[in-house]
Amino acid sequence: MIQALPEPITFDEFIAWYPENSGHRYELHYGVIVEMPKPTGKHSRVAGFSIAELNFEIRRNKLPYFIPKECVLKPRCYESGYEPDVIVLDDRAIENDPRWERESIITTGTSVRLVIEVVSTNWSDDYALKLEEYEGMEIPEYWIVDYLGLGGRRYIGSPKQPTLTVYQLVDGEYQGKQFRGNERIESLAFPELDLTAVQIFAAGQVIS
Repeated sequence: MIQALPEPITFDEFIAWYPENSGHRYELHYGVIVEMPKPTGKHSRVAGFSIAELNFEIRRNKLPYFIPKECVLKPRCYESGYEPDVIVLDDRAIENDPRWERESIITTGTSVRLVIEVVSTNWSDDYALKLEEYEGMEIPEYWIVDYLGLGGRRYIGSPKQPTLTVYQLVDGEYQGKQFRGNERIESLAFPELDLTAVQIFAAGQVIS
C-alpha cells in the first residue's frame, strides 16, 4: 500500500518519518514510502528457519558474521531504503559503515555477506527492483526464496514451481543459479552449508 505523500522524499526524511513501535514495515522505493505486505505465518516460518540454519553455521564454523534483528539497506544512488527478510553482516567490515552504529543503516555492500528475500505477493520487487539495487551495492550474494512459486515465468520458468535462486556477484554483475530439489545449495558466504531448497520450502508447508 503506497502512502499518499505530496512529493518524493529523501532517505533521511524517510528515516525521520518511520514510526516507532509500528506494527507495519515500510520501505522507501525511489522516494515513495511503501507499506510492505504483512508476512503470513508461513513466510515467517521460512525466514525464521533460514535464520536458524545460518546462525548454526556461523557458530559451527566460528565465522565472523552476525544476523541483526533489523536494519535498513541504503543503495548508493537512489532515495531508497530496504529491510531484507534476512541479512548476514560481516563483523570485520561493519565498523567502517558510517551509519551502522547509531542507526542500524547499511550503506556499503562490503558490510554484507548475504541477503535473503522470501517472496510474497509483491514478488516483482524481489526479482527486479531489489535485484538491481543489491547488485548496484555490490552485495556479493542474494537469495530469492520463492517457496510458493509466485514469481513470473520469466524468472522461475514454466510450469511455475517453488524455486530458490542464488545470485552471486561475478565481475560486478549477478549470475543466478536455481535450486529446487535435494541438491545442496551453493553459497559463497557459507561454503560448507549442508542445506537444500526442499528443506527451506518445507518450513513453509507447515500449517500455521
